[in-house]
Amino acid sequence: MVARPMQPMCLAMLSYVKPLDEVDVHRDAHVAWIKAAMDEGTMLLAGRRNPPTGGVLLFRGEEDAVRAVAETDPFVVNGVATVEVVAFTMTLAMDQIGQLF
Repeated sequence: MVARPMQPMCLAMLSYVKPLDEVDVHRDAHVAWIKAAMDEGTMLLAGRRNPPTGGVLLFRGEEDAVRAVAETDPFVVNGVATVEVVAFTMTLAMDQIGQLF
């Protein structure tokens, strides 16, 4: 385990508000958006909730900046999902994750 200087992080929780067939119409754009955020180094991981009621996204950064990015998710923009951003401060991480900061 590695102690790191306090790092601002955010968990973004997507909740689908439309049926999956409507959500899936926007999936390719959503995945492209995720890949772009990961390439920029803003988003660290993404996955679908089980059961598939939404998604979970982990970002590095302050809440206001992350919220601004999360609200550009094609799922959110197209009204098939809502997003809740939960800010937290990372203080400990396993070695492999801690090396990212």
